[in-house]
Amino acid sequence: MAAVLVLVVGVGAALVLVRPGPIDGWLGGADPATTAAPDPAPRPVLAVASDSAPMPTPAGVKAAIDKLNVSAALGERLHLEIIDLKTGEVLDARAPQEPTVPASVTKLVTAVTVLAARGPAYRIPTVAVAGANPGEVVLVGGGDPTLAGGKTGYYPGAARLDVLAEQVRKALGGTAPTKVIVDGSLYSGPAHEPGWDSDIPTGGYGGTISALMIDGARNDPKSGQGYAERSAEPELAAGRAFAAALGLPASAVSAGRAPRAGAASGAATAAEPAAGAELARVESAPMVRLVELMLEQSDNFLAEALARQVALVQGKPASFAGSGEAMKEVLAELGLPAEGTELADGSGLSRDNRIAPRLLTEILQLAADPSRPDLSGLFAGLPVAAWSGTLRERYGDQARAGAGAVRAKTGTLSGVHAISGVVTTADGRVLAFAILADRVPHSADPQVALDRIAAALAGCGCR
Repeated sequence: MAAVLVLVVGVGAALVLVRPGPIDGWLGGADPATTAAPDPAPRPVLAVASDSAPMPTPAGVKAAIDKLNVSAALGERLHLEIIDLKTGEVLDARAPQEPTVPASVTKLVTAVTVLAARGPAYRIPTVAVAGANPGEVVLVGGGDPTLAGGKTGYYPGAARLDVLAEQVRKALGGTAPTKVIVDGSLYSGPAHEPGWDSDIPTGGYGGTISALMIDGARNDPKSGQGYAERSAEPELAAGRAFAAALGLPASAVSAGRAPRAGAASGAATAAEPAAGAELARVESAPMVRLVELMLEQSDNFLAEALARQVALVQGKPASFAGSGEAMKEVLAELGLPAEGTELADGSGLSRDNRIAPRLLTEILQLAADPSRPDLSGLFAGLPVAAWSGTLRERYGDQARAGAGAVRAKTGTLSGVHAISGVVTTADGRVLAFAILADRVPHSADPQVALDRIAAALAGCGCR
């Protein structure tokens, strides 16, 4: 079962961990047999916020940031916006509507659009169907990168191929499986985004994007968070794991397409499943949980998968280009300022992405709106400063005031550094912020500079 406690931020409300009625429904109902392991205990809340806390002044916020003198570390080209989460009032803004390279803070766009498009309770299916000949089984990828190759996978609460295989054996009855065909045709277009740096496809943080993979394409599901060796042929790797669960050798696996349901079988009998008939199905954890995992771990494979779910809902090709178009459509439907936004991928690995700080702060404000509980799952995934995810090892020394008071998504490419999230001030006021720098000097320490900005907001009333 997915995590039972979810962070919900309401405009004007304290930051608390609750489980309101609708979220209970989004997280419940999973078949225990499809889960690899129970989810970890929920993470602590942020610093205590207060409805009645005084709001910082624009002059106070600007003074707190200016005195840090971060231009040496971040360069002269800084894009920034800080708003009061409750009122939306802008407290500081520097080129807030100018789109720039966002790196992994792109995942905030992916998160809000997939939660809006699919809904927090949606689960991504993986199915097995009957092949054209007796004993043939087609493993059809539905775009779930968390699918576990065995009883213990990388992702908590993941659907499992061994469970799918057991269902297939029961569906086939007396017919023994003889062959596994893998079908990843749900996705189209290139497997690597053209705007990715040349080392990304083989660098362990990105790789071949396919609708069928296991454990985020990891060769070893025990690999830790972040870098991991990835399979260059994720569909066949999934097929070999499925074949093993069916008692078949790796040589029994090949790539192909599932037959159209109802197509004539080469040797059909009354006892044989019709070609294309569904034999078995497993489903991922709920979408709200997948979004949480994507944001906390900055999981690029999950991000690309969730972006393609938006494309499928919007009737676009499940490709890099189709996903980008679909996400922009959903942004517009949500009333968010998407002018000038360019989305070449869902992970932020592409240098062709362009996002303005204002879009990010308005995403955070919308997700905090009590009238949109379907979007609130975005906050549960944001790493906590000095505690979890990509912020676990940050916010020490000069930025210690931000520890536990900042919850944010980071972004890093060579020469590009960004951070966007929420912070609770010393007086208990919750602010949303987005800070992006795309011409960072190579000799600088930009992460510390970014952390110092958010820490300055956490450590002052800024009035």
